[in-house]
Amino acid sequence: MSQVNQEATLLIKSSSSKRKFWSNWGVILGSGLVLIVGSLLYTVIVSWEALTSGNVLQSFLRIVGEMLPPDFTVIATLGEPILETLAMSVMATLIAVAIAFPLGFLAAETTTIHPSVQYGIKGLFNALRTIPELVLAIIFVASVGFGILPGILALGLHSVGMLGKFYAEAIDKVDKGLIEAVESCGGSRFHVIAFSVIPQILSHSIDFSLYRWEYNFRASTVVGMIGAGGIGFQLIASLRIMQYQEVLAILLAVFIMVQLVDAFGNTIRSKLIS
Repeated sequence: MSQVNQEATLLIKSSSSKRKFWSNWGVILGSGLVLIVGSLLYTVIVSWEALTSGNVLQSFLRIVGEMLPPDFTVIATLGEPILETLAMSVMATLIAVAIAFPLGFLAAETTTIHPSVQYGIKGLFNALRTIPELVLAIIFVASVGFGILPGILALGLHSVGMLGKFYAEAIDKVDKGLIEAVESCGGSRFHVIAFSVIPQILSHSIDFSLYRWEYNFRASTVVGMIGAGGIGFQLIASLRIMQYQEVLAILLAVFIMVQLVDAFGNTIRSKLIS
């Protein structure tokens, strides 16, 4: 009789777990469906006239026609702006890694010194991610002046919020058994972090940092358009005087540089995987 009761209890628990699982997924899928359908309907209602008038496509084709053929004579003036863009992205990423990596240990539940510190650091990361890098760049241009420094500061601070979140999540996903092994040998918190946590997250952290560098290179073009230097400053100068053939040539140069940066990052990632 007791065996029958045990089997019945297990069946009830299993059925309850399955219902809870599908109930949670139902809420997630339902919320996602409402968000997608609502956004689609709102876009159609707000932009219906623009979507049906044909002016959008006509204007776009007209601008593309004015861009052709690209004026590659402007490429000769892009040497210094490209170097500024590269330096801006590299320095912003280095600053972000230097700040976000140690703070990530304080924001992770596995390695934080106190829950209040964990929530405080996570709040800082959320705040830095909330402010767009373009807004940060405008603030720093107004306070620091023109040049690559405001771009570095804007991209660096915004990257701290993103990388800090990634680092903290990677730390919380490490194998707890290795941490317990180091602690059982009398290891301190420093030993746990140095010999258990860091070796497990190192490859992922490098991967996150490389992706962020690639993003910062693209974003440095955008912040350069509001006075933060780099190739973006050259791009907005051509746009202001409606030299669309120069704009296309500059965009092609940016595309080539982005491909080179991506290829370099992919090479490092492939080495890490191997």
